[in-house]
Amino acid sequence: MNKFGNLIRAKREAREMLLRHLSAELDIDTAQMSKIERGERTAKREHVHHLIKIFKLNKTEAIALWLADQVYAVVADENEALQALIVAEKEVKYQKKLTN
Repeated sequence: MNKFGNLIRAKREAREMLLRHLSAELDIDTAQMSKIERGERTAKREHVHHLIKIFKLNKTEAIALWLADQVYAVVADENEALQALIVAEKEVKYQKKLTN
């Protein structure tokens, strides 16, 4: 799964922006940015926020894709992945109720 990296690549290509130019904007090397786009590496949260600004992305949607990629990486090969996600969803909803 590489929803966030695919989004960034699509936005970069739509702007006809070179990978090295985007890398320079984030102050990371081109190889690292390429790995983020291919889903071989996870972007740091600070880079995600910078990418949201650069491409004028919907913050909620972009962060959700980034988080989803991370969650998937953790549970992808687990037989109990779906069950674990259901439990986690219930916990997130419960904790949100407590803070509201």
